[in-house]
Amino acid sequence: MRTLIIGDIHGGLRALKQILERSKTTGNDLLIFLGDYVDGWSESPQVLDFLIELKKTNNCIFMRGNHDELLCEWLIDSKDNPMWYKNGGKSSILAYQLVSSERRQKHIEFLKSLQNYYLDSHNRLFLHAGFTNMNGVDSEYFPKLLYWDRTLWETALALNENFETTHKFYPRRFTLYKEIYIGHTPVTRIGKLIPVQKANIWNVDTGAAFNGPLTIMDIDTKEFWQSDSLPSLYPNEKGRN
Repeated sequence: MRTLIIGDIHGGLRALKQILERSKTTGNDLLIFLGDYVDGWSESPQVLDFLIELKKTNNCIFMRGNHDELLCEWLIDSKDNPMWYKNGGKSSILAYQLVSSERRQKHIEFLKSLQNYYLDSHNRLFLHAGFTNMNGVDSEYFPKLLYWDRTLWETALALNENFETTHKFYPRRFTLYKEIYIGHTPVTRIGKLIPVQKANIWNVDTGAAFNGPLTIMDIDTKEFWQSDSLPSLYPNEKGRN
C-alpha cells in the first residue's frame, strides 16, 4: 500500500483527475488530502462531489484548509467576508449559484467532517498549514492555526541548514515529528514548482491555485506526479491570479 499526499486543489477538478490517473492510484492506496479543495478555479462544487464519491471506493483522509472553513461558513449562513471574496471566494460563490440546497447540505456535512491534522503510526504529521505550540498539535491553544499558520514554514525556510537537531537554536517544533507534510503556502513564492523539503517539513502546495500544477506524492519514495499547469487546464479563467 502506498501513502499518497495531495496538495491544495482550489477548484481544479481537471488537475485532480490528471494526478490520480498519472500516479495510477488504486483502491489499495491511502490518499491524504492536505486541504483547500475550493476557491480559485470554477469547479469547487464538482471537486467536493468528486471527493465525497471517492471516499466510497478509496481509503481517504481529508485535512481542513482555511478556504474550506471559509466556504463552509458561507454555505451555512451566507456570511459576508470581503477578504475571502477577494481571495478565491468569488469563484465559489459564482459556482454555487447553480447548486441545489440538497447538494449544498452534502457539501456542508463533508466540510464539517474534515480533520485538523492526522498523525500516522510512524510519527508523520499531516496538516494544512502549521502549528505554533512548542509541545505540538495536541497542545495548540488556537486550533484554527492548524489551517492558517505560516510561521512553521517560514521558520523552516529561514533555518540555518548547518544546524544539527541538537543545536540550542534548533526549533523544538521540528523535533516532535519524524516528518511534517503541509500545503497552504505555495512553493511558487520561492520560485519552485515541485514539492520542497526544508528540515523535516515537506511543502506539497505547488501553486495550483495560481500558475502551478497540482501534485500528488508518495511519502515513502518521494516520487511525485503532477498535473498540467492549471491555467492551461482552465484557459478562460484566472484562478486566484
